[in-house]
Amino acid sequence: MKVTRALQPILPLCQRLLPDIPALPGLPAFLGFPGLPGLPHLPSLPSRLAGLSVALLKATALDLAILAGHLLLYPSGMAQERRCAARAELTGPGSAGEPIQLPAQPSVPVVLLHGFIDNRSVFVLLRRSLAQNGRHRVESLNYSPLTCDIRTAAELLGRHIEEICERTGSPQVDVVGHSLGGLIARYYVQRLAGDARVRTLVTLGTPHSGTRVAPLANAHPIVRQMRPGSELIEELSQPAPGCRTRFVSFWSDLDHLMDPLESACVDHPDLLAQNVRVTGIGHLALPVHPAVATGIRQALDADRPATPAGARSGRRSGGLTVA
Repeated sequence: MKVTRALQPILPLCQRLLPDIPALPGLPAFLGFPGLPGLPHLPSLPSRLAGLSVALLKATALDLAILAGHLLLYPSGMAQERRCAARAELTGPGSAGEPIQLPAQPSVPVVLLHGFIDNRSVFVLLRRSLAQNGRHRVESLNYSPLTCDIRTAAELLGRHIEEICERTGSPQVDVVGHSLGGLIARYYVQRLAGDARVRTLVTLGTPHSGTRVAPLANAHPIVRQMRPGSELIEELSQPAPGCRTRFVSFWSDLDHLMDPLESACVDHPDLLAQNVRVTGIGHLALPVHPAVATGIRQALDADRPATPAGARSGRRSGGLTVA
């Protein structure tokens, strides 16, 4: 029994990798392997390993490399970033106090929100990509790793966004949330009237419908809130008529932390949502990979499509292949 419990966190990956393995003697039915008699599918195992598993192994290796690099950067992101008050004008170096006006229509500020037990250091490369393409008003919010309630974190996000809007003079912001960060931002938009402030919400590997991965992590209350059928997930499935925020969800077909994979898609009749499938990378690579960063920039720069009332949907259009 101890062995089977230890295997539970990696079962979704094993089942995607080797779905034809029959039930073995002594393994309980809840493991999910089909109980077929004999071993009729083993001859096809090498070809399967040479196909799907190669992509999974590449994505896993990339995630491990990203994790190693992120562990080195993690201490640098533990403190909240310093914020300077926005100024309406700048003084030219060659003029005696003559002001130089800023652009008439500066870009909307972007707020980056990290995932579970993480911090703003995960967005180092994304911030650089946004800045190189004209998005200079980018800020990150660190919420405490001791946070035990998504609703509380969403309220903190709301106060942070109000402060940004007051400081910059911008009536709205765009938000990019990785994993749990996307769920926090969605709760703020959908349940705390945040749609008045958030123009576009981009989520990266966010369990919008809940994820069943790593059942041993249920001891943490936030993990329980991210389970399918939890009270919080049920709240997000309730009607949200008139929600003004545009949702763009990037989901990966090799995301080890999404079970099922499609849980990272926004599927709600009242939300204007686009789900973009990413092929070839795993969960940790979503906020890091340059191809995804390009997709994020395009999502933030896109004009809002004219969608008639009642025609909103979580459509799955577009895709990125980065393998």
